Amino acid sequence: MSGWTPDEMMAVEAARRLKNGDVCFVGIGLPSLAANLARHTHAPDCVLVYESGTIGAKPDRLPLSIGDGDLAETADTVVSVPEMFAYWLQGGRINVGFLGAAQIDRWGNLNSTVIGKYDTPSTRLPGGGGAPEIAIGVESLFVTLRQSPRTFVDALDFTTTVGRSVSVVITDLGILEPVGGELTLVAVHPGVKPRAVVEATGWQLRLAPNVRETAPPRHEELSTLRALQAR
Repeated sequence: MSGWTPDEMMAVEAARRLKNGDVCFVGIGLPSLAANLARHTHAPDCVLVYESGTIGAKPDRLPLSIGDGDLAETADTVVSVPEMFAYWLQGGRINVGFLGAAQIDRWGNLNSTVIGKYDTPSTRLPGGGGAPEIAIGVESLFVTLRQSPRTFVDALDFTTTVGRSVSVVITDLGILEPVGGELTLVAVHPGVKPRAVVEATGWQLRLAPNVRETAPPRHEELSTLRALQAR
């Protein structure tokens, strides 16, 4: 199997961040794709938690929403939403959060509320949901989103989620990690030049002294990813 898309590279690299034994609070969309890819490949014992209260969900296809019945049917247990946040999240029982967003700034703060002014937005987004609580309740927050000056902005239109626990941002171009609190480019995906990442960022992006290149997707990773998407 040869060739992959930027979104597939992003999902594969995000999945590689999860380890066996991680308890991961998963957002819908690309975070869910990456988390389930990890569970189906190198981290079969990672525990996936969704905001609807499903703990240890093991879907064979990608869930359409946090209310997808497949999550409850395959979970180890299902708890109430208040218990999920008060006991599991605030109790320190979930160590990784996996989120997406519409905008991110250099400090890792996220916007998933509005584009434009709050009272008269050009686009009203789904909102924070549990993201603000997830960000302050986990040890490490992984963020995945496509990189462009519209998403990587100098100033958020609205701060939905504070970025103090962000440990890595995985994009379709490369990987950013906080250095001195500011997101810094530490790796690019195969075929991507650091200059392209700088041009896709709405602020003057810092580069690590030695920007490395991520490993291309392996056959197992791509075939498993595509099978998940097909189902």
